Amino acid sequence: MKVFQGPGFGRKRTEHPAPAPDVQGPSTAAPERAPEEPPRAPAPAPPPPAARPPARQELRAACLARIDPASVASLPPDALMAEVERLIAEIADAQRIGLSGREQRGLATELVDDMLGLGPLAPLLEDESITDIMVNGPHRVFVEQRGRVSLSSARFRDNAHLGGIAQRIAAAVGRRIDESSPMVDARLADGSRVNIVFPPLALNGPCLSIRKFAKGRIGFEQMVAGGSVTPAMARVLEIAARCRLNVIVSGGTGSGKTTLLNALSRLIDHGERIVTVEDAAELQLQQPHVVRLETRPANLEGRGEITQRDLIRNALRMRPDRIILGECRGAEAFDMLQAMNTGHDGSMSTIHANNTRDAVTRVENMVLMGQANLPPRAIRTQITSAVDLIVQVERMRDGVRRVTQVTEVQGLEGEVVVLHDIFQWSYEGEALDGRLRGSYRVSRARPAFAPRLAYFEMERAWAAALEPGAEP
Repeated sequence: MKVFQGPGFGRKRTEHPAPAPDVQGPSTAAPERAPEEPPRAPAPAPPPPAARPPARQELRAACLARIDPASVASLPPDALMAEVERLIAEIADAQRIGLSGREQRGLATELVDDMLGLGPLAPLLEDESITDIMVNGPHRVFVEQRGRVSLSSARFRDNAHLGGIAQRIAAAVGRRIDESSPMVDARLADGSRVNIVFPPLALNGPCLSIRKFAKGRIGFEQMVAGGSVTPAMARVLEIAARCRLNVIVSGGTGSGKTTLLNALSRLIDHGERIVTVEDAAELQLQQPHVVRLETRPANLEGRGEITQRDLIRNALRMRPDRIILGECRGAEAFDMLQAMNTGHDGSMSTIHANNTRDAVTRVENMVLMGQANLPPRAIRTQITSAVDLIVQVERMRDGVRRVTQVTEVQGLEGEVVVLHDIFQWSYEGEALDGRLRGSYRVSRARPAFAPRLAYFEMERAWAAALEPGAEP
């Protein structure tokens, strides 16, 4: 298979010039001969010049000029890497560019990532310690590691290079991004969520925000080890998932709502039929009977848009045992409450809110976005009838994502939704290593959903989880 175009490159042959003829005439007197010196060792050949950035760019351009795009598309990545390394060594030798084997492999990796992958983003995506990647134009790439945001060394060549990578991400999920459609939500092959903004909306060049997800599944064991929840709280949430309580996970951006929702979904029985509805598919359910639905934006003519409301209404006709809404952010809140109130117990969703009380207000406001004529009392009655638990997650200044509240929705008293905190975290100080110290206040009152706990024979397990000895 022909991968590279043009003639082969080899080391040029050097021709030694003939000695110059003697231009002086014969001497009449023999000159006095100097004493002979011992022969000197020949001077070592000077090393080839180091590969400066301009030379590296020239080498990159020469490699790209000799690569056949049609053949590259049919080669597996490993074979392409070997061919590109061979070509780089050949051209560097011909142009007398000094590159070590490590530098050649690094340049080959960059070229292959540009052709098949995500360019400078590839090593950041492979680093499991990085949870967020934020690209603010071609020369400023920030990453979040262990809850801290810092500037990385990754760079794009220019806006065109970054724009090409962004368009490749969008095209992989059947979406488009350009000046006429400058905003898009997409996902990577591993499920990581991507948001892209193009000029003219982004003034400093294309902007990407990538929310990575751990390659390994994060369960309650890992969350307890990381300090996100206590063992007692993990046990309570496990019981809530097994008893098919309707749960809303609330929190700010990047607080870990989807991670907690994934952990809760791992406890769903494998015999249940689950339908998920998302804007950009990112849930990682392990059950065998899962139907995944994803919204679709409008086409160039402004037609063909499928919203979350449309998908939830259709999901009700698919005989689901549970409906999981990835993120509720608009009028679909009304359809979510309808699903929870029509026999689909155990449904779950996430919303953005600062605390559990605000979460109830947010749900009420989002219902009004689609059903403006509903009276407030009717909406609150729907909320108290549909939602059993609200779990609040927060990313704190020490970088740890903690569950700060687990709140029961008890009912309606007059015009006020009655909430009861089962767990509530309170700040106590900062340790020497920078981690925040705090403790949970635990309520052992009988919950309003106690009949459901008894129906699943989990009432004693719930009480045991809240005993003083069950907390650290």
